[in-house]
Amino acid sequence: MKRKMQSSVLFRQYFTVTSLIILLSFIILGSAMLFFGIRYWAGDKERLMSENVDNIVQTAEELVETGSTQLDNMNSVRILCNMLSTISSAIDSDVFICNTQGDVIYCQHILKRNMVVFTGKCPFHGSYHISQKILNETAKGGYSELTKLDGIFLNYNFVVAKPIYTNNKPIGYVFATQPILSGIKSFLLTIFQVFFISAIIALLIACASTYFLTYQLTRPLREMSEATKRYAQGEFSYRVDVTGKGELADLSIAFNSMAKELATIESTRRSFVANVSHELKTPMTTIGGFIDGILDGTIEKEKREYYLQIVSDEVKRLSRLVTGMLNMSKIEAGELSIKPVDFDISEMIFKTTLAFEQIIEKKNIEIAGMDLMKSVIIKADEDMINQVIYNLIDNAVKFTPSGGTITFGVEADSKRAIVRIKNTGDGIPSDEIGRIFERFYKVDKSRSYNVNGAGLGLYLVKTLIEMHGGQITAISSENEFTEFIFWLPL
Repeated sequence: MKRKMQSSVLFRQYFTVTSLIILLSFIILGSAMLFFGIRYWAGDKERLMSENVDNIVQTAEELVETGSTQLDNMNSVRILCNMLSTISSAIDSDVFICNTQGDVIYCQHILKRNMVVFTGKCPFHGSYHISQKILNETAKGGYSELTKLDGIFLNYNFVVAKPIYTNNKPIGYVFATQPILSGIKSFLLTIFQVFFISAIIALLIACASTYFLTYQLTRPLREMSEATKRYAQGEFSYRVDVTGKGELADLSIAFNSMAKELATIESTRRSFVANVSHELKTPMTTIGGFIDGILDGTIEKEKREYYLQIVSDEVKRLSRLVTGMLNMSKIEAGELSIKPVDFDISEMIFKTTLAFEQIIEKKNIEIAGMDLMKSVIIKADEDMINQVIYNLIDNAVKFTPSGGTITFGVEADSKRAIVRIKNTGDGIPSDEIGRIFERFYKVDKSRSYNVNGAGLGLYLVKTLIEMHGGQITAISSENEFTEFIFWLPL
């Protein structure tokens, strides 16, 4: 349970961060919606108030034209006050008319029931007095502001005002006012209700979708985490499921490929340890046995030289194994440097072959092509190339059956020397020939304990040739032959 909780930390973090981003997005969206909604409401309210003020102005100006130059006859008062009352109720605003001194003269409260006009100051607007500054501004074409009207109102109001003209002179002003809070409260409440319900539904859907998607997205990572724990314990068979396409699928494929390589490396490592253990144990046992036999007199004096020669060969075998491993370490550390000199590669092949004379004669192996080789001078590290040729000839001698043939060939063009070493025998299976140059790899595992070698020879051959700027390839036909071909720049 504890491990499961720990493995879900990434899931919880990803889900939490994503959910917070979604929530923040909704908050930003709601704020933007509120801001632009208020602006729209304010613009619409201003337009509505302005249109109705224009209607009142037009009516007042028509009344003036029909007989009352100061809008003071009773008929005009009734018409205007009734209109002010109707419009005030319709647009939820306070609409009134003031004179050129800024005092309110007509409003919705002056007209009582039965069209009776209230005489005296309006108890509601009697204290209103519009400043001359605002009147002058209104006279220039209209007034529209969010204002307290120089202290008339305690809170900010939308105010729209237009002048009433006669003979190109203002005789009064129509004002429409509405407190911003009373007008916008219902509007905001409606917006909030709609947005809140929509946001809750959307958030629930978004969170559920995010939970599912997050779980699916982090599943490969959880599997990789589990896989790494198993790999750390040496279990390389576990694989991550690859689903869908994209970066995570590519990562899963790469992860499985890495696991496969790790399994191969682990298998190769174990094989190498087994091979090296055998390669070390066999000569050490032989050396120890023969030396003990000589010391305790088990081996007769006349045979000691023969067995000492075997001990010498086994020591040389151990030396070659250790040298190969040391060279591999130097190559991987970048410590092996080339010291080029001029030498005849054909002569080197001939001399190296002579070192295998005894085993060649013992196995009755036929050597072909030596008489056709011409002198080819190259400039390379003589010790490294000698190791290359030695390993290839050693390989050919090991795997050539009794009565078989080893064929040599050396040729050159204007830029490079080409060497061919071919031996008859079982050959290399086609599905393994591509891996023979890998370190620690041995083709014939069934004969690993019968054929000397730890799988380093061909790896060193390929590496040393490539260090000289050359290349090596191998071709083989099962139960017929194996041929190694390499070239080096002259």
